[in-house]
Amino acid sequence: MSSFTWSPEMSLDMPALDALHTECTDLIAAVLDACDNTVLAAWDRLVAHTAEHFGQEDRWMQATGFAPNNCHSSQHATVLQIMREGAEKGAQGDLGIVRQMAHELTVWLPHHIDAMDAGLAQHLSEVGYDTATGHISKPEMLPQNIVSSCSVEPCGEHH
Repeated sequence: MSSFTWSPEMSLDMPALDALHTECTDLIAAVLDACDNTVLAAWDRLVAHTAEHFGQEDRWMQATGFAPNNCHSSQHATVLQIMREGAEKGAQGDLGIVRQMAHELTVWLPHHIDAMDAGLAQHLSEVGYDTATGHISKPEMLPQNIVSSCSVEPCGEHH
């Protein structure tokens, strides 16, 4: 059994986002625990989840004033591309790269939640964004200008 599990420290007190992260954590653990015969199928499930997970977060950002090319979305695109490249290498027989990537995600995901997703959760809360309906209850709190960066280095301050 994998030592990588969801922990309360990862919670952002936003049920929709926490559910995505819990599922992601479970899927990473499944890859870490998989035998050679099942690791690629487990990785494919993780990649599919990640594509939907990142897509959902990106849609929330776009709906609430983030530019399509903000650093959070750019990080999503980069990580997903690397994961897809790992799937290709895995399909060619390099299971070690898949396992290494899964291990790296155990470091990356908690950091991403803390550094990027916590800010998104705060922003969504501030504008009163309902993730189920897309309704914004505090439109006056939407940014006056499109947010094109983040407060995490090296992106710099919001514009």
